[in-house]
Amino acid sequence: MKPPSPIVSTEWLAAHLEAPDVRVVDASWYLPQAGRDAKAEYRAAHIPGAIFFDIDDLSDEKSELPHMLAPAPKFASRMRKLGLGDGNLIVAYDGAGLYSAPRAWWMLRAMGHEDVVVLDGGFPKWKREGRGIDDLVPAPFSRHFTPRQNFMIMRDFRQMLEAQKNRNEQIVDARSASRFAGRETEPRPGVRPGHIPGSVNVPYTELTLEDGTLKSPDALRKLFAARGLDLAKPFATTCGSGITAAIEMLALTAAGAEKIALYDGSWAEWGSSSDAAVETS
Repeated sequence: MKPPSPIVSTEWLAAHLEAPDVRVVDASWYLPQAGRDAKAEYRAAHIPGAIFFDIDDLSDEKSELPHMLAPAPKFASRMRKLGLGDGNLIVAYDGAGLYSAPRAWWMLRAMGHEDVVVLDGGFPKWKREGRGIDDLVPAPFSRHFTPRQNFMIMRDFRQMLEAQKNRNEQIVDARSASRFAGRETEPRPGVRPGHIPGSVNVPYTELTLEDGTLKSPDALRKLFAARGLDLAKPFATTCGSGITAAIEMLALTAAGAEKIALYDGSWAEWGSSSDAAVETS
């Protein structure tokens, strides 16, 4: 039943919302400066039956870096409590349109759960279309979740050092052009401005349309080609802290790329390490 694309339309979800194997998660997450409370917004209004997927709660609390992916036992335990598990097709959405839901999509795939898609346009599009909204917080039944970590789509600091040195992967940075060029002070203390030498900047804001939906595969292919990227070659995506790098991964997947990994530590780790070279332009 899993759709062929990593994204599904609001029409598709509305038609399959009552399917017994479909589970919907609200994976909203916002930067502090956005002034939005993701949990409070979820409790006030969400797609009927949706469970709140707390990206920070599913992080590794022992790491000094922001929302690094949790160890497999913790992640599996949280999934079981949320009633998400083996045999479920999980549809992730967020309250910004297309922002943090791709992070949930990557997290689940990194733990071996491939039956996951992203709702194109998210909750804003769902509401604009006048579709059903609920404020009832479901009480899920525990479901078994088997973690099978997929290290092929994960990159750590050591691997990124090798990729930067050997140029065996195309490194794509999803941050804004000004942050990539080092013209902005980084929000995290101790993190230098700039980017990984040899990386290519494709800001995540260029991947979506004004209505918050992802651009068409053809438009994305043209965008990546214009930046000198080859979809047939391997990729590693990065950003500030691993959130918008997942949007980049989603867009590359939709465009037809197959070998894509995400650097979880992203610039929060690279920019704060004295062992990592930094480039500005």
